[in-house]
Amino acid sequence: MRNIVNLRLLLALTLSLAMFSCKQSSSGKNTSRATGWNINDKQGGFQYNTDFEEQETSPGLVFIEGGTFTMGKVQDDVMHDWNNSPNQQHVQSFYMDETEVTNKMYLEYLNWIKSMYPPEDPNFKLIYDGALPDTLVWRNRLGYAEMMTENYLRHPGYGEYPVVGVSWIQAVEFANWRSDRVAEISLQEAGYLKRDSQYTDASAESNFNIDTYINAPSQTYGGNEEVIKGGRRKPQLDADGNEINVFAKRESGVVPPKYRLPSEVEWEYAALGLSDIRTYNVYRGRKKYPWDGQYTRSGKRMTRGDQMANFKQGKGDYGGIAGWSDDGADITAEVKSYEPNGYGLYDMAGNVAEWVADVYRPIVDDEFSDFNYYRGNVYTKNAINEDGSVKIVTTEDVVYDTLSTGKLVARNLPGEILQVPVDENETYLRVNFDKSNNINYRDGDKTSSRFYADSFDEEENTQDSNKSTRKMYNSPNHNVERDSSGALIREYDKSDSRTSLINDNARVYKGGSWKDRAYWIDPAQRRYFPEDMATDYIGFRCAMSRVGSKSQAKNKTRN
Repeated sequence: MRNIVNLRLLLALTLSLAMFSCKQSSSGKNTSRATGWNINDKQGGFQYNTDFEEQETSPGLVFIEGGTFTMGKVQDDVMHDWNNSPNQQHVQSFYMDETEVTNKMYLEYLNWIKSMYPPEDPNFKLIYDGALPDTLVWRNRLGYAEMMTENYLRHPGYGEYPVVGVSWIQAVEFANWRSDRVAEISLQEAGYLKRDSQYTDASAESNFNIDTYINAPSQTYGGNEEVIKGGRRKPQLDADGNEINVFAKRESGVVPPKYRLPSEVEWEYAALGLSDIRTYNVYRGRKKYPWDGQYTRSGKRMTRGDQMANFKQGKGDYGGIAGWSDDGADITAEVKSYEPNGYGLYDMAGNVAEWVADVYRPIVDDEFSDFNYYRGNVYTKNAINEDGSVKIVTTEDVVYDTLSTGKLVARNLPGEILQVPVDENETYLRVNFDKSNNINYRDGDKTSSRFYADSFDEEENTQDSNKSTRKMYNSPNHNVERDSSGALIREYDKSDSRTSLINDNARVYKGGSWKDRAYWIDPAQRRYFPEDMATDYIGFRCAMSRVGSKSQAKNKTRN
C-alpha cells in the first residue's frame, strides 16, 4: 500500500514539474530578453511570432540547400566564348520550381488577367495583350509549324508542356503575379483576409498586392474592410478596447517571400544536382550534366540506353529513330518525362532553355563577389505622396513600356505601390552602393578601369546606363516610338560598325533545349537574348529565397 502511495506522489510530482517547466518555457519565449517585458501580451505591446519554426515550402517548389561549388565550364570551350571560366561561388539555400512553368500554369495567369482587366475594355486591352505569349515563334520559313502556332499554348494535349514564346519581362511579371496569389491565399488561411475574396470581391480597382498589404494594408482591396478585416481571426483588443494586430506584418511569419526568377549562379548550382557526387564534405570529381556520368544515355541496368534528356541528337535528328531508342519528343516534352536530378528537379537539361534573372556580361566577377553572385541590381523605393502616404497605382496610373519590338506591356498594375529609383537619401556616404542602377558595375568598360581618370570628360561622366554600356558593348541602337496619334515609328540602326549585341537589356538564359545539341545541355553554358523578345526554345521556372536556417529541420547534416 505504501508503495502505491509513494508511486502516486512521485507521479504527481513529475507532472507538476513537467507543467512548471512547460509554463516556464512558454513564458520564457514570450518574455523579452532585452527588457523583460511581455511579448504578445493580450493588452498590446510588442507582437511577434515566437512559435515560428521554419519557412513553409510554397506551391510547386523544392528545397535546395545552399553551399559552395565551382561555377563554370568543365568541358573544352569549343565555341571560344571565354565567358564562363571556372570560379568558386557560394550560394545561399533557396527554393526552385520542380518543373518548368507549364502552359496550364501560364493560362491560369492569363485567365486572372482577363478576369481582372477585361480586354474588351479599351482601358485594359493592352494589359492582357502584353501578357500573351508570342505563339508565332513556332513559324519557320522553310518548315510547317501552324499546328503548334494554333494549339501549343492552349490545347490540353500540351497542358503539361513548358510554356514558350514568353519574354524575360513576361516571366518576371508572371512571378510577381504568382507571389501575390500565394500570399493572398496564405493570409486567408491564417484568418486575416476574407475567405474566397479572390473570387467574390476582386476587381481592377480592388485586388491584392504583397507590398501594398505590408506598407499600406488598409488600402489593399481598394480599402474594402469587409475583405481586409473579414477573416476568421478573433479581434484582439488592447487595454483601451482598441483593435490591435488587425493586419499581418512581416513579424507574423504569415506572408511568404516572393517568387522570382533564379539568379544564374542559383540555376547552375541547382542544375548540377551536386548531392549525387558528395562524399561527406567533398565533391568527387566534376559534373558535366545534371545526372551522374559523362553520357546522355542511362547506364543503369533497368533503363540502360534510355535518353536522359530531350535535345537535338544530330542533324535532322530531334528525337532518334521511332521506338525504343527515341527520346520520346520531337519538340518539347511533357514535364517529368525524364528522371529528376539529385535535388529532385526535372528537365534541368534539355526540353527548353530557361531565363534567369541576370543581365549578361562575358565576365563573372568573382574577384568582387563570390557570394550569391548576381548582375542586374536596380534599387527602387516606394513613391510617397505629399501627405506622406505611399502612392498606390490606380486604373488611371498604369504605365506602359514600348519594347524594341513595338509591343506595349504594362510595367505596373492597379493596387501596386509605384516604385521610383533610390536617391541621395539612401546612397549618401553609403559604402555598399552609391546609385540606383548597378547593371554596369565593374563590367569591363572604361568606368570600371583604373585608367578611367585619364580619359574622363563630361560626356563619359553621364549617369545614363545605356551610354555607359555603349563605351564597351557597341550594340545596335534601334529606336521605337509612338507619335501623337499612337502610330509606331520604327528606326532601324543600319550602322555597319557595330561590334556586339550586348546591352543592358540582354539577359542570360541557361541550359540546352529540344533545339540544341548535347554541348549546350551542360549547366555551365551561358547564352543571352534580348529581354523583350521570345523564342520557341526558351521557357522559365521560378525560385524563392530561403529565410532563416540554411537547412530544413528534418534534413540537418552533421557538422
